Amino acid sequence: MKIGFDGKRAAQNRTGLGNYSRFVLRILSEQHPENDYHLFIPNQKKTPFLHEIPTLKALHCHFPLTPLAQRLASLWRVWGMGGDLRREGIQVFHGLSNELPLTIRKAGCRSVVTIHDLIFLRYPQYYRPIDRIIYNFKFRRACINADKIIAVSEYTKQEIVYFYGIDSSKIEVVYQGCDRIFAQRPPQERLDQVKLLYHLPQRFLLYVGSIEERKNLMLVAKALVQMRDTGTPEAQLPHVVAVGKRTPYTARLQTFLARHGITSTFTFLHNVGYAHLPAFYYLATAFVYPSRIEGFGIPLLEAVTASLPAIGCTGSCLEEAGGDGCLYVHPDDAKGMAEAIQRVMGDEALRAEMIARGRQHALRFTDEVLCRDLMRVYSALQ
Repeated sequence: MKIGFDGKRAAQNRTGLGNYSRFVLRILSEQHPENDYHLFIPNQKKTPFLHEIPTLKALHCHFPLTPLAQRLASLWRVWGMGGDLRREGIQVFHGLSNELPLTIRKAGCRSVVTIHDLIFLRYPQYYRPIDRIIYNFKFRRACINADKIIAVSEYTKQEIVYFYGIDSSKIEVVYQGCDRIFAQRPPQERLDQVKLLYHLPQRFLLYVGSIEERKNLMLVAKALVQMRDTGTPEAQLPHVVAVGKRTPYTARLQTFLARHGITSTFTFLHNVGYAHLPAFYYLATAFVYPSRIEGFGIPLLEAVTASLPAIGCTGSCLEEAGGDGCLYVHPDDAKGMAEAIQRVMGDEALRAEMIARGRQHALRFTDEVLCRDLMRVYSALQ
């Protein structure tokens, strides 16, 4: 089978969309080398992350051919790519990041689009008006034009049906996995190196993700205040290590911590190398992911894959990512979060049970399982 992909995110992004794109390309080319995989990339000079696909040599990479298409690469991706798909004889085209070429129905192939989330519709206050307009046009059009839609969670599938009125039979849930490096405990030398480099405490509660309002890290800060006000000495409050991109929300968090006199309980790290990230999971005592809404919630899956007890929030899809071995609280329940943190940090029997159930849940997200689900979608279109 000749399968084409929109390769922009795989080539250019370190974000979740880029990681997902590279993950899909890797598992397919490793598990099913009998297929031809074609990657359509808008700019040959902007491919900083393409080399992270270990099977890159097995992929056919295509770029805009004419000088005009090269100068207008963004338009080529929307309007011109369809002609290239037809010329290459692509049988199935997969838009990996919420969109398809507007000319996909004239490209002579069947099409699939992955929709990661519709958060901009559910919580519009987190997005600029112009971004919401653009996203809504692209996502809606892709859902209408695609022969099949892949949703990365049951929650996202329900959102697609609710907001766009798409027949649920057109949508298949195919979960995304996490990098396999999180299943492998780093050597002790690497753990010691990372602990020293980032000045990590002996015991800490780990958070990984952008430090933005939607991710709701303020709930953890309020939980620590709740713990202190109900009798936990300040010196015994758990230390939180937050790894992620700084946004203006970070300053709001720091102001809250200072106002309540618990600044010392948080460490914010904004430039952690990806190669160091697995060590954080294996050095941490527990993981917390209080996000108000996600399309899937990869950090929670990374945590249970790394045998780390984890706490998430209810209301979207985090129960799908973390499984029933995690603890979940309402995203506005500071008391509930405080109780969950105290249980996980203080109860070794509970921690052992959560780790065992988390490991079992992670087996649902192996390369083999997810690749099988992807191929089932493609094959059904032939």
